[in-house]
Amino acid sequence: MATAAQAATPSHADLVPVVVQESQGTGSGPQRAVEAFGGSVTTQFSVISGFSARVPSDRLEALRAVPGVTSVTEDASLTLSSADVEAQAGQAGSLYTIANQVTGASTLWNAGYTGQGVDVAVVDSGVVPVDGLNGSGKIVYGPDLTQEAGTPTQNLDTYGHGTHMAGIIGGRDASATTTSGNSSDFVGMAPDSRIVSIKVADAKGQTDVSQAIAAIDWVVENGHKNGLNIRVLNMSFGTDGVQSYVYDPLAYAAEMAWRSGIVVVVAAGNDGNNVLRLNNPASDPYVIAVGSDSTNGTATTADDTVSSFSNNGNGSRNPDLIAPGDHVVSLRDPGSYLDTTYPAARIGDRLFRGSGTSQAAAVVSGAAALLLSQRPTLTPDQVKALLTGTASRLPGVGAPAQGNGLVNLAAAATAPTPQNATQRWRLSVGTGSLEAARGSVHVSVNGRRISGEVDVHGRTFNSRTVASGIANRSNWSGVSWSGVSWSGVSWSGVSWSGVSWSGVSWSGVSWSGVSWSGVSWSGVSWSGVSWSGVSWSGSDWS
Repeated sequence: MATAAQAATPSHADLVPVVVQESQGTGSGPQRAVEAFGGSVTTQFSVISGFSARVPSDRLEALRAVPGVTSVTEDASLTLSSADVEAQAGQAGSLYTIANQVTGASTLWNAGYTGQGVDVAVVDSGVVPVDGLNGSGKIVYGPDLTQEAGTPTQNLDTYGHGTHMAGIIGGRDASATTTSGNSSDFVGMAPDSRIVSIKVADAKGQTDVSQAIAAIDWVVENGHKNGLNIRVLNMSFGTDGVQSYVYDPLAYAAEMAWRSGIVVVVAAGNDGNNVLRLNNPASDPYVIAVGSDSTNGTATTADDTVSSFSNNGNGSRNPDLIAPGDHVVSLRDPGSYLDTTYPAARIGDRLFRGSGTSQAAAVVSGAAALLLSQRPTLTPDQVKALLTGTASRLPGVGAPAQGNGLVNLAAAATAPTPQNATQRWRLSVGTGSLEAARGSVHVSVNGRRISGEVDVHGRTFNSRTVASGIANRSNWSGVSWSGVSWSGVSWSGVSWSGVSWSGVSWSGVSWSGVSWSGVSWSGVSWSGVSWSGVSWSGSDWS
């Protein structure tokens, strides 16, 4: 190892390619250090704080000690701003790297299990059939529960979040082959799964918890009708409500989906490691709660850590496992709100980078679809037991942060089917408060704050009646839910009242403190909608 005096002088040792990641606001010190050591900076990244360089092999430790340097990775290959699709596909953070070298999904791909026959419901902001999601029959559209229903953008993703999640779960380029050697095309975790999109958020990410409950209820009632086979439900959102899951209406809806035979995957939340609770409904112990793993820019898992934004548990309810959620490359939704607001997150002309427990949840939803294509008779409890029982623990990290560890499909693929996997937690009854389920953020309609036990239509929300309807599968009748038609009717556009679309920040910008005011729909002005405490469990679009 070089001494401090040696490190300050140029070296003539062989140069090795590295990726250097820096703290925000570090300045040019790390770049100057590279040059002082006899190396050179090759690419300054625009979407993360860092750069690629060639550095003498005997100066790597000295470079790691430079103030502001958070990591120096020798074997990473990051071409973050390249417009070349092949280069994009091979980046650390891309689905190719995540599937092949982090999660082990390619073990199942190579055995012929690619999600075929499995439908994954995505309750989100809609999905646009961009390249990678435009195969025949790839997307099935459920109801649009937003104010955009009945307009030209009905069912389509005008926000940009749902398309990103769908790409992670089941995207596939037409030319793609599902083998571990394919690095030239975009391939999601379960590339032959089918996406069932239920749109609950509009172009500004506006919606209400009552919408989410209606969407989940639709999945439960229709999951096996009209040729559907919904086996997985992805929920990349959550509220900061702290009501017990036993009574919470949103948690109850999610749990009822689980009890109906659907694997429910929920983002843990993006409030940070110091927050010792999971978002609602990830707090329900039946569902699979997913925290975020940071690959730290490398393909190896040896240096992985729990992402700084990922919620910790409290010891009794922790994330069930973690999955890659940092700087995940998925499909871009051109012209959507996120695409136009955060251009730095674009990679080339068709990919987009984002971070958060949203992305991590989508990875696990794809993982569940792969296991169900391998073993179609698995129950949700067995899928959960397989994923948690084979996860790889990160050394030195406690269970409140990582749960059972990092998803490991290579191990799950060969593990025996669990025979005693039945969960026996206290069942949710769903008779609690809708207001408590919303959490801390509210909206106002024409100057009147929406709060209490009313839905976005201003109707009284009777949690006992709704819970009974979910249990009996009787709330939905055609396009009506609990007597209100959703055909072309805009949900009086609320924001995720305290809901985090488990994306913490977009392009390094946290939603905390960002508010939507003066948003109007059909002459109704919405104000006081704040994203404080909210994350579309995709945390950072960068």
